[in-house]
Amino acid sequence: MLMKDGLGKAAVERMAGSLARTVPGFPEQRFIADAMAGIEELELKDRVRHLIGVLNTYLPDDFEETAAILIRLKGNWIPGDPDDNLQGFAAWPILDYVGEHGLGHPETALKVLKELTSFFSAEFAIRPFITEHFEATFRTLGQWADDPDEQVRRLVSEGIRPRLPWGRQLPQFIADPSPVLQLLDNLKDDPSETVRRSVANNLNDISKDHPETVIKVCKRWRQGAGPERQWIIRHATRTLVKAGHPAVFGLLGYTENPKLALKSLKVSPGAIRLGEAIEFNAMIESTAKTTQKVVVDYALHHRKANGKTSPKVFKFRSLEIAPGETVELAKRHAIKPISTRNYYPGGHAVEILINGKTFGRATFKLTLS
Repeated sequence: MLMKDGLGKAAVERMAGSLARTVPGFPEQRFIADAMAGIEELELKDRVRHLIGVLNTYLPDDFEETAAILIRLKGNWIPGDPDDNLQGFAAWPILDYVGEHGLGHPETALKVLKELTSFFSAEFAIRPFITEHFEATFRTLGQWADDPDEQVRRLVSEGIRPRLPWGRQLPQFIADPSPVLQLLDNLKDDPSETVRRSVANNLNDISKDHPETVIKVCKRWRQGAGPERQWIIRHATRTLVKAGHPAVFGLLGYTENPKLALKSLKVSPGAIRLGEAIEFNAMIESTAKTTQKVVVDYALHHRKANGKTSPKVFKFRSLEIAPGETVELAKRHAIKPISTRNYYPGGHAVEILINGKTFGRATFKLTLS
């Protein structure tokens, strides 16, 4: 099933049936006919926009009247198949309808989003309110951080993510994440795993623009942290680890400035065709007097059209290396055609990274045929 199929006939029938349960005399069949007209030719987001337009035709022009209907809708909602991962999509156009047509009634609209977010997260629908009615929305989000419903608490974090996938970016939080961090601080010890995961993803978003800020926050959160908060810190810093940001490794309990030597790095064969694989072998020796804990990654430097190379980092292993110990690491990596990369013939390289720092590289040649 494609993602867009989550907003097909079954979803439309559930929307119409739920509204018919809520509004006496609601023209259920006519709504279904209008909603299905041309929908098969549309992609997912276009289906959302199309259904918002249909809802606008059938719901009252007075948003306060419509809001009362939508709040009652919660008790009349027809659930989907629990085994269908896309069953929540049926509520998506309703929530985004609120985000579009309720913007002039922020207090009422936010109440509706809170009521309905358990059907499909209102993380997209709430973002216009953050932009247009920041003070009122931020005050409301602060109250929701203590709500007994974990889906409402999760909405607090997801709704303010600066770079939410599929969602409108929030440039004010990309520039200054301070308001976001204030709310996340209230959620860092939330009892719900789904809320904690959202907190970690939010921090990871922020780390792409403000790495030092996130490291500072995580250092503060590390004090007295239990296993759940420690997990948030690890998950929130995954982009910084992949990027090799030097300050993140000490934060995560790895040795800062490890004393190691790359004794050898060999790649074989020295030349391959696209679709084949290389194997590389690295010998790493500890020159320290104490045991060191390190993260070993490798970067594959792909040749670009202009002849320069661009690295792609891959996770490898975490190690504890005793004083004077030599560790041998080996890896096989296939160079296969993928839709997201164009390959160019010529020199490529494998680079060994330890706690984000380069320790050496070896080259090989790639041909396309």
